Formats: sequence, structure tokens, C-alpha cells
Amino acid sequence: MKTETLKHWVEQGGYAPADLYQVFSDCSRAHQAQLIETFRAGTPAAELIRRRSDFTDEILAMAWNQFLAEDSPHLALVAVGGYGRQELHPHSDIDILVLRGECADVTPDLDGRLAGFLNFLWDIGLKPAQSVRCLDDCVEQARGDQTVMTNLLESRLILGAASLFETLWSRLGPQQLWSSAEFFEAKLVEQAARYAKYHDTAYNLEPNIKEGPGGLRDIQSMSWIIKRHYNTRSLNLVREGWLTEAEYAELLKARDFLWEIRFALHAMTDRSEDRLLFEYQKDLARQFGVQDQNVNLAVEQFMQLYYRTVMGLERLNELLMQLFKEVALHSDEAFVIKPVNDHFQSIDCYIEVLNPEVFREHPLTIFQIFLLLQTNPELKGIRASTIRLIRQHLYLVDDAFRSDLRACQLFMSILRQPIGVTHQLRRMNRYGVLAAYIPAFARVVGRMQYDLFHVYTVDEHTLFVIRNLRRFALDAHRADHPLCNEVFDLIGKPELLYVAALMHDIAKGAGGDHSTVGATIAQEFCQRHGMSPRETGLVCWLVQNHLLMSLTAQRKDINDPDVIHAFATAVGDQSALDHLYLLTVADIRATNPSLWNSWKDALLRELYLQTRWVFRRGLAKPLEQAEKVEAVKLESRVLLQQLGVSDSMIDRVWDTLLNDEYFLRYHPEEAAWHTIALINVKADDLPLILLRPVSQRGSAEVFIYARQQDFIFAYATAVLDQLNLTVFDARIITGNEGHVLHSYHVLEQTGEPIRDSLRQVQICVKLRECLTGSALAPFKVQRRESRQIRHFNVPTQVYFHEDAQQRYTVLELIATDRPGLLSKVGRAFSLCGARLFNARISTIGSRAEDIFYLTGQNNQPLGDEAEMRELKDTIIGLVGAS
Repeated sequence: MKTETLKHWVEQGGYAPADLYQVFSDCSRAHQAQLIETFRAGTPAAELIRRRSDFTDEILAMAWNQFLAEDSPHLALVAVGGYGRQELHPHSDIDILVLRGECADVTPDLDGRLAGFLNFLWDIGLKPAQSVRCLDDCVEQARGDQTVMTNLLESRLILGAASLFETLWSRLGPQQLWSSAEFFEAKLVEQAARYAKYHDTAYNLEPNIKEGPGGLRDIQSMSWIIKRHYNTRSLNLVREGWLTEAEYAELLKARDFLWEIRFALHAMTDRSEDRLLFEYQKDLARQFGVQDQNVNLAVEQFMQLYYRTVMGLERLNELLMQLFKEVALHSDEAFVIKPVNDHFQSIDCYIEVLNPEVFREHPLTIFQIFLLLQTNPELKGIRASTIRLIRQHLYLVDDAFRSDLRACQLFMSILRQPIGVTHQLRRMNRYGVLAAYIPAFARVVGRMQYDLFHVYTVDEHTLFVIRNLRRFALDAHRADHPLCNEVFDLIGKPELLYVAALMHDIAKGAGGDHSTVGATIAQEFCQRHGMSPRETGLVCWLVQNHLLMSLTAQRKDINDPDVIHAFATAVGDQSALDHLYLLTVADIRATNPSLWNSWKDALLRELYLQTRWVFRRGLAKPLEQAEKVEAVKLESRVLLQQLGVSDSMIDRVWDTLLNDEYFLRYHPEEAAWHTIALINVKADDLPLILLRPVSQRGSAEVFIYARQQDFIFAYATAVLDQLNLTVFDARIITGNEGHVLHSYHVLEQTGEPIRDSLRQVQICVKLRECLTGSALAPFKVQRRESRQIRHFNVPTQVYFHEDAQQRYTVLELIATDRPGLLSKVGRAFSLCGARLFNARISTIGSRAEDIFYLTGQNNQPLGDEAEMRELKDTIIGLVGAS
């Protein structure tokens, strides 16, 4: 039903109240459905959100006249917030204010009519966000809360006493409360807090298009600040000189694009949804006409369009905020002007060109301005007019500019500065300078990867890596990574690390192996920037091998001397190891805030220290296994003796319960702890289950000593998974006298250590109950699968590899990291008679990449093809099952 028909029907009268509710409700639903249908047919969201606002005005006016017509001379119905701006998406809040004159002018009859009006709005499904206030209340609420003041800035009279509404507006002027300067400062604080909720980046995998950096709220904030300054409800940013025609066109285009997405989200979800969640991204890419045979690539292209849009909005937001400071806040104050050099001056500590032709006449000054910000710490930033000029002169950064030796020297000077490297690279990226200077980098600006591992766009991730490297040089962050700070002090030319960081992911999405393609791009860059062959070789090697240390630490047994020697051989020398270690830590920490934990920290540190020891010993003299066994035994014995354990007790445990394989795979601290636990163990005590909250690898270690049973791994991992623990490493040693030792390195799923003593006891009790049979093994883990994982299904793949020393069969499993995965794999091992000796557990987003070292029941590698095929089919059958 159209509003004209509704209005005519209401004016005729003679209806029952129930009919009134039904007709209004039907009309509202029909209008909503029509809007969505029209949107899907191609009508722009900008037109439809105004239509919904107009429709809501009419509905409210008719309802008002039904309940409050006689009170209109004394009341005003006011739209506020987004409704006041006439921007109503399908499920936007309908913010209304019923304004009264004097607070004392309230009668029970009026209260009843107001309640009837508001209840009616709820009954017909409008669900308004309502407030009923007198003038004094409004003013006092606004005085105490800038968000109320902001809401009232968007106020618009729908019906009622216009004089009352105008009186309110006059009492809210900046002369009475919230001066322009106070309001601006409050909005800056609000924006900083809002940005912090999203890790100060717009480039998250599931961004909030309204509240996130560069989102719709930023557009609104710009408008609110300037409207407050002029004390007006409408404003032309171009006519008032705040934006150029081109900038305003960019702003409107970005706003309309975000409106399209928001309208589509509301229509798709049938609720007020402002998050670009994974479950919506594929459909949105299709709706916006982004198509590719690979659906994930289509999503990445759509999201790149989104990220580039919000980057432009961030840039406009910075420009307007800076311009407001200069023009509005300090226009009446005397400027402090200081010369900087022949081309720039400082005005109140913000750098500005001396004349508008500087960049055109001297293109290299586009780089020089960023270097000046580093070398003049008193400079706080760039004046708005100069930001605008940088953007307008990006065309000057062409092939001739890139090939100019002076430009190359300036860029390297920026990287060599002791301060400001990260800040200026971020600024250069925001203004488009970095993409103009390095065309390959332009391809990855705003580029996401459709997975759960990389939570930032490639350009944002890259700049986070450089930020992390910079922190290794600062004492303020030494407590976070003491070894990294120590190693960084050994780096002669940190700029080589920064170049490697800039290049390590630069070929993402370019086709082929991004490490190999990236190394080629890095070589051209290094040669153009005058690096020596040795320096170029190091940077290219780092780009080519930036995943080497991470993969070795997480997927191979770094207790094995042969693994360490092979890694050391691949690295080559101490300098390459130092650079690779720092780049690896910085890279992992910049990939995903939840990815880094004490386990990875300890694992990489151990690999670094062991490899450093190999270089000091000499690559030509590899450590023999027997030599390592004796070294571990000796150090373990010393630790035990210091604790008062006699040699006879040590020898009894080692000779009867442990073997050389054990000492190859455990550290002296672990061996000492296990030995003390085993000294007094009796048959009735089995299974013996212990937990120490912090091991030398930063995780908790769960230790199980029991009679040999092939199901222990399956049962134990099921219990640990059900208890919301993440298993990073599992080692199984078959000892003497038919016993087995299991140790599991675990952390809470948040990546935190297990600190609560009651939690530690609970883990041990649950494991014992399960392994003794007093509780059923939870083969079907009940823990809920995360929402995101459902959208990133990884096909289950099983591969077999040879062990270099032919002691084991190495099984590689790639699968979706669902609850109960390890337990299902352990069950498959039991069903097929395979014995597990070691497991390296690695999760990359939703993707599990686990390595298992197996033998048959004869403790020999699996040698039969049929045996391996049966094991593979069993794993796929169990893991693939729901």
C-alpha cells in the first residue's frame, strides 16, 4: 500500500484500532520490500535511503496526528542522528526526539497520549530509538555528553511547534556550549578510541564499514566538526573552501560506494549489519559485478576495491582535520613561521611548501619532505595545502623520477634514519607516493588474501613488518623481544632488512611463487638503488627464503642435530641467520595479532641459538647423535644433582625406563623434570599425569607415563581439545619394560599460558579419567567450530615422505582445523596399527598442516604401499566425517 492510499484511508476514519495497527504495519513492510526489490534492480542506495526517510516522515506524521494533533502547538517531533540526515538504510535506527517546552508542563493526559503514540510506533514495527525531553533537559544532556550534542546537530523538524525547535537550536549554539575547539578535541578523542577498537587499521579481514577507520563514521565526523564550527545544519564543503571539486567528487563517490555495501548488507541479512563478514563477501562480490572463475579471487578483488576506497577516505579525513586545525582553530593566533630550507617552511611546527610550484619545478622535493620530517623532530606533520599538492603532483613520480640516482639516494636516506621510518612510510603509502615510486607495490595496496591467516592487506602487513623491525632497535620494546634487540644491535645496515621487508610479499597475486617473483623484483630495486652485489644478494636471498625459518621451526624436529645442520647449511652464515631471524619474527607478528605466542617465540629462539652454535662450531664438523645424547645426559645429571638426586637414583631411572632416543628429543630441563617424576612411580600410580605451567618453550607441558596403549594419543588429544587447549607439539617415546612417555606442549586457545592452578588440576584429572576408562573417550569433541572456519574449507590431503635417516615414515596432513582433528587422526593410527613417535602441529588460519613421524607395530617405517593407502583412506574417512 502506498502512503497516499494509507493517508486517504486514515482520513476517512471509521476503522477499528486493530485495523489501524495492521494497515500501518502492512504498509511499512510493503515499502521495505519494495525498496529492496528496487535496489536489486539497480536503483542507487543514495536515492533509496532518502525515500525511506521520506516514507518514515509520512508514517510518523500520520501517527502523530492520530494521537497528538491537539498537542502540536506545544510539542515538536524531531528526527535526529542518521534519520535527521535523511539517511535511512533498510534497518537503520529511527532516532526521534519528542520535544516539550517547559519540563513542568506535563499532565497525565499528555503522558498517556505520548505513551500511546510511541507504543503504536513499536506495534507497527518501526522500533524507534526515542527520547522525550523538555528544552532544559536537552541542553543539559548535550552539555554533559558530546554524543548527544552530535545527535542534535543532525536534528530536523518533522511536525509540531517550529518555534520550539528553533529555540532549542539557538540554545545549543557554540557560544553557549561545546565551542568549536572543544567539540573538535572531543571528536578527535572519540575517533582515536574508535580506531583503537579496530587495531588502528581499516584493513582487517572483516571490516566494519560504518565504525572502522575510513568508514562512514569518518565522513560524518568531518561534517559534524565543520557544521559545529559554522553553527549550521547544512554545509557546502566546496563553496566554503574545505575541499576542491575533485576531492568532493572523490568523497561522494566513496560515500555512495559504502552506502551501496551497507544497503546490500541490510537487505541480505534482514537486520542492521555493518560488518563485512566472510559469509557475505562472496555474495557481495557477485552483486557488485566482480567475477572470476576462482571465487576467492573475486572476493579479493572486491575487497581490494573496498580497501582502496577507505584509504582515500582516510586521506581526506586527515586532510580536513589538519585544515580545520589551521583555518578554524588557530586562524586568530599569530603563526610561528620558521624556514626549513630553500623549498619549505614550518608554520606552527607543520611543514609547508614556500610556493605552490615547488613540486612541479623540483620533483625530488616530493621525497625530500618526508626526509625533512625525520631529520627535524620538532615538525609534527604536513600542512593540509601541501598534502593536497603532493597528491596533485604524483604524476611526476614516473620512470624518469624512479631512475634518478638522487631520488634513489633520498629514498634510501629515509630508510637509514634513526627515527620516523615507519611513520613516513605509512604517510607515503597513505598519500600514494609509495605506490607511485614502486609500481609493484601499487598492485598490493589494498590487496587481501581470502583466508584466516593473513588478517591485513598486503601493504598494511608489510608496513607492520617494518614497524616490528624498527621496534627491535628500541629499548622501550626490549622486554618484548630481548634476543631480537640483541641481534638487531649486530646488524650493520638495517636498511637492508627494511628493503627485504618491503619486498617479501610484493609479488602476492602476481602469479607464480611470490617468493621467487619477489626476489626478482628485489634484485632490480637493489641494483637501481646502488647496493653492492653482496648486499643485493642478501636482500634477494631473504625475500626468496623468508619462510624458511618459520617452516623449519614449526614443521621439523629441531631436536634432531641433522635438521639443525641442514638448516644451517641452507642459511650459510651468521649474518644471514641474524637477518632471517629478525625478519621471521617481525613477519609472523605482523600477519595476525593472535598468531604470535610464547610457543612460536621459544621455537624460533631455540632454532636461532642452535644454528648459531653450529656456525661457531663450524659447518664442517656436524654434531653426531651420540655426542648430543651424552651432552644432554651430562647437563641433565648436573641439574638433578643440584636438586639433591643421587647418581644411583638417576641411573636406575635412565637404565630401566629411558633410552638414547629419549635423550635425542628432550632438553636437559625436560629430562630432569621427567626423571624426578619417575623416581618413585609405582605400577599402581599409572598412568602418571603431570603438568608444568611453563616449559622452556613458553608453553605448558603435559607429561604422561603409562603402559603402552596405541589409543593414548587419540584419547589425550580429544580431552585437550575438549578443554579448549591448543596442542603445538606431541612427542611419544617407547621406553623400556613396555611403557610409553607422552609429552604435549599446549596453550590456551587464546595463546595464553595456563596460569590458573585449578585449571591445571582439571586438565590432569580429565586426562586420568579418560585414560583409566572411568570416563568415555570424547572422540566426538563437542567444542563449537568457529564461525569463520565454516567459510574456509580445506580439502583433506595426506602425503607420505621418507625420513632421511629411514627411522620413520613421515606423514603430512593438510586439512581444515576443526575441533577433534588430532583425535580423529590418532584414532586412524590405532585402527591401522601405526605407532606415533612425534607430531608437529601447525595451524595457519583455518588450515592445519601437521607432520607425524610413524612406524608400524615392528617399530620400522611403513614399507607397504597397501598399508599406507589404508592409513590414508582411514584418515580421510574420519577427518572428512562431520
